[in-house]
Amino acid sequence: MMHRPLAHVLCVALATALGVAGCRSHQGKDFKACGPSGGYEQVVASIDYPATTACTDHYSEGALTSIKPWSLGENVQPEFEDIELDEVIRLAMSNSRVLRELGGTVVRAPEAVETQFDPAIQETDPRFGVEAALSAFDAEFSSEVFFDKNDRQLNNLFFGGGIRQFSQDLMNWDTEINKRSVTGSEFAIRHHIDYDANNAPANAFPSAFYAWIEGEIRHPLLQGGGTQFNRIAGRSQIPGLYNGVLIARLNTDVQLTDFEIAVRDLVSNIENVYWDLYFAYRDLDAKIAARDAALGTWRRIHALYLEGRRGGEAEKESQAREQFYRFQEEVQNALSGRLTDGTRINNGSIGGTFRGNGGVYVTERRLRLLMGLPSTDGKLLRPARDPVVCQIDFDWNQVSLEARTRRAELRRQKWQIRRRELELIASKNYLLPQLDAVGLYRWRGFGKHLLGTANVVPPVVGDPVSGASAYDELVGGNYQEWQLGVELSLPIGFRRAHTGVRNAELWLARERAILKEQIQEVIYEAAGSVAEVDRAYVVSQTSYNRLVAGKEELVAVEAKFVENKASLNLLLDAQKRLAAAESQYYRTLAEYAVATKNVHFTKGTLLEFAGVFLAEGPWPSKAHADACRRESRRCRPRQLNYISSRAPIVSRGAYDQTPGGMIFSAEPEVINPGFEIPVQPGAGINLIEPIPAEELTPKGPERVPGADGPTAGTAAPGPAPK
Repeated sequence: MMHRPLAHVLCVALATALGVAGCRSHQGKDFKACGPSGGYEQVVASIDYPATTACTDHYSEGALTSIKPWSLGENVQPEFEDIELDEVIRLAMSNSRVLRELGGTVVRAPEAVETQFDPAIQETDPRFGVEAALSAFDAEFSSEVFFDKNDRQLNNLFFGGGIRQFSQDLMNWDTEINKRSVTGSEFAIRHHIDYDANNAPANAFPSAFYAWIEGEIRHPLLQGGGTQFNRIAGRSQIPGLYNGVLIARLNTDVQLTDFEIAVRDLVSNIENVYWDLYFAYRDLDAKIAARDAALGTWRRIHALYLEGRRGGEAEKESQAREQFYRFQEEVQNALSGRLTDGTRINNGSIGGTFRGNGGVYVTERRLRLLMGLPSTDGKLLRPARDPVVCQIDFDWNQVSLEARTRRAELRRQKWQIRRRELELIASKNYLLPQLDAVGLYRWRGFGKHLLGTANVVPPVVGDPVSGASAYDELVGGNYQEWQLGVELSLPIGFRRAHTGVRNAELWLARERAILKEQIQEVIYEAAGSVAEVDRAYVVSQTSYNRLVAGKEELVAVEAKFVENKASLNLLLDAQKRLAAAESQYYRTLAEYAVATKNVHFTKGTLLEFAGVFLAEGPWPSKAHADACRRESRRCRPRQLNYISSRAPIVSRGAYDQTPGGMIFSAEPEVINPGFEIPVQPGAGINLIEPIPAEELTPKGPERVPGADGPTAGTAAPGPAPK
């Protein structure tokens, strides 16, 4: 027979040889398949597509589909649907599981997109969520049972109980329930059963049971003790790694703030695109009117050209024709548009600098994207609201105060600072020695049987030979043990703890420095937005006066041209200037509307301004019961606790209500009426027909402060200004 060590060595060598042979590559040998040559390589090199479940396929089938988009090749007159800005925001909020943006991030970087699921995902995170942090203090049940068979030869009679050939059947069964409290104390209840059957001659019974029940309490007196530390750090024993319930709740608050920022950006972009579309329609109207005027001029010159009369020279006819086709080209571009960026957040200003590139079809599809509608459904959306043109005067002190208090970015940074403050508190706890008070109490039992008694000899508790079972002895209470003591351990020098404290201090200093810079940036943005409102309003007045003057110039030049007292160049130039003045006027109205919105954006009140309100989901009934119980405790006298600490406050409500905090004015913003406008609120915007001239109310030019020249401040000929 082969010796066991030699057999073991041979088996290991054989396994190693087989492993090496299996891992060796077959170089120089071609793969032979049953199919045609090269088919296997072609299949392996092809791109694979993921296998999706039926639920995923059904969900993707619900994606929006649309008909052929509107284009210049369409000869069908579109059907318009006038829509208010409030309705646009409502539809967008209803259809936005994914908070859309105009940069294509949802396709390019989907992991960076904010959705309505993100706050709930953070709340239910099994690693860093609130419930995961609370689960660290849940009671745990554990049980284990092992059966052993021992058969050995002993060299010492003492260890074998008087024999050298020892044989034993052994069973161990341990059951435990342990729980960690919020103060750091650990409670445990254990039940242990031993069954031992062996051939030792000194045994009272061939087999016997041992049973005991014990309760243990361990409370940290220094490091790891108190509700403050445990609600910050949780069950972590490593400095810098904290996942308590307070940290988890702060992470959720940060995620909620990120969600609010995404909703705010969506609302801002919706209003940006709405006013882009308003300007696109108005710009199209201006270019249609200019094209019609150029067409009338060309027809007049062309008639003279055909008759060979004066004024119908070939160069004048071609010049008038070129003017018409130039405006026709601008009308086509204004109707279709180009795929260029329009107004959106962070394109110059934080809320979005107006960038109306024109193009009804492109801008209307962009608005549909934010609303969650199909790109085309047979109707063209058309703004039913005109910009507010009366002067809006924002109080700078109020704007700056609200910006410092209500901007979501600042609130998010303050959550981060509060988190670093709590981490600093927890890190200082590790500078204390580990001093634990330990208490244990145990009840023991021993007997030939685990349950029941012998039938021959009446059992006597305290005398196991009489046949009392292990549980009889256990409940009899004759064998009780206890232990009290303290355990002390500490690293010499506390190098890791000191490093953790220093790291927490540096993180806190960093977050506070970032908050200071953010406040300065926010005040800078608020100042720019308030100044932009004033600029847009003043420029809109000037643009209106320019528009009135251009209309009067064109009427006068046309009259002179009919009488052959004005040249064709002067007429064509007047038509171009009027088209540019009309387009610029409506651009300034859209700029004023966007600038007004941007003030609310920078001071953190855009959602309220747009009628959008966010709230977390309802509390469960258990949360209401806990809140009532804790509220009742506030009225009771506080008892002293020398080995516990109070959990810190992490929130003071939606806004700071302290005397040095936010002060809300009871008076609304001052709105001063400015100049009259040619567009009535709610008036539709016609795509085809030009704007009637009778809608325009002329107004004389105003004096510009600091203007030089002899004509500064003088009224132009025409009707008296209003």
